[in-house]
Amino acid sequence: MMLIYGINPVLEALRAGCVRRVRVSAGGRRAHEVVALAARAGIPINRVPAHALDQATDGGVHQGIVADVAAPASCTVEELVAAGPAPALVLVLDGIQDPHNLGAILRTVDGVGGSGVVIQHRRAAARGGTAAKASAGALAHVRSAEVVNLARALNELKSVGVWTVGLAGDGAERYDRLDLTRPTAFVLGAEGQGLRRLVRERCDLTASIPMRGHVASLNVSVAAGVVLFEALRQRGRGSRF
Repeated sequence: MMLIYGINPVLEALRAGCVRRVRVSAGGRRAHEVVALAARAGIPINRVPAHALDQATDGGVHQGIVADVAAPASCTVEELVAAGPAPALVLVLDGIQDPHNLGAILRTVDGVGGSGVVIQHRRAAARGGTAAKASAGALAHVRSAEVVNLARALNELKSVGVWTVGLAGDGAERYDRLDLTRPTAFVLGAEGQGLRRLVRERCDLTASIPMRGHVASLNVSVAAGVVLFEALRQRGRGSRF
């Protein structure tokens, strides 16, 4: 079980069917929407004072709504590709530590209808309340493959026909000059550190996002949005993605 908070994250978790209990301190139309949806699903609803939710969320912006939910299910890399749209569009996250970045990335993956994310078990931000809040509820919908070894996961992606593209400031190709209509996995490195050497070496190629200002790189969640929407743009030219 894990705890999530905020109206949108809890609503989306209710729609996804993973909520086990809701705690409420707020009134208002949207809070009533959460309560009504939980009641229709037969989910226990507890009325509590606001300070109890402040304590439960360590001061997070809970909007008077907290839910206990089943932990996100993990699938294999092959299942992630097979269950998603065709051609596959995957993000591989190499050590993303900030849950706000993770949440923003999940929101974008959901927004483009992507296949999901591959995350290393011991080198990733927790998919808990902060990530759920930053994802605006997308955490409940985006499939994830949690793996022990990212380099091995990249080989697994290649074995099912997915092209692996590492994002790096010194990448050999421009991201918008690639053919992203083929099954593609973008590999994103950690904040500040970038891609680890072994992970980078396992990518089919590296690509960069051109920067014209004074700052050398983008926030990792922004970079994810740039490349994912370029893939969506290309696939919109006749693709059924």
